[in-house]
Amino acid sequence: MKAPSTRLLALLAVLLAGCRSTPLPPDWQTNAHSALKSFSSAYLSGNTRAAELEFARARSEIASTGRGDLVARAELVRCATRVASLEFDNCAGFQALAQDASASERSYAAYLTGHWQGLNPALLPAQHRALLTAAGTTRDKSLVNSIEDPLSRLVAAGVLLQNGRLTPADIVAATETASAQGWRRPLLAWLGVQAQRAQEAGDRDASARVQRRIELVSKSLE
Repeated sequence: MKAPSTRLLALLAVLLAGCRSTPLPPDWQTNAHSALKSFSSAYLSGNTRAAELEFARARSEIASTGRGDLVARAELVRCATRVASLEFDNCAGFQALAQDASASERSYAAYLTGHWQGLNPALLPAQHRALLTAAGTTRDKSLVNSIEDPLSRLVAAGVLLQNGRLTPADIVAATETASAQGWRRPLLAWLGVQAQRAQEAGDRDASARVQRRIELVSKSLE
């Protein structure tokens, strides 16, 4: 299984880069970054217990600084990873710390939760800016395929689903992205979307095909 994208974790890389006054960063920075990477990997693979333990470790390391803005960044990483797996909670962990977060981080949280009205694309991570203006302009092609990073692509697809702007091509792109990475949790979520669409269309062959994939992935979690 491939490791999670480094672009999403760049939120923490900013944290690391901003605090280096010596050749080596403090232990809390290194430990927090490592724990967040482990969290994303475990979460996407479907290992909920390991993911929770790793995120708690990351949060504890960051909280040792007493800086709510840095903890808020970690919560954004968790929220984005959940959105990629179609698990929406309005970024609850971040919202509790939003008053200490920067304008760009509050904008990213608004983007992740589908609150796009009045949102300034310039405040978003680069890979998501174009999506904000392109969404709703077509129903024939994928809006997320142009996003190179796999995890960011899944995040974008999750956001579009919340907004009701997801195209059929986006569903295929998200499903096959999760499949190619071997990320069980988002793959099952997106296969579930495919199954629902096939049932609504009365396409028995497609429904049966998707169900076989769901059963195969589910068994790999046992």
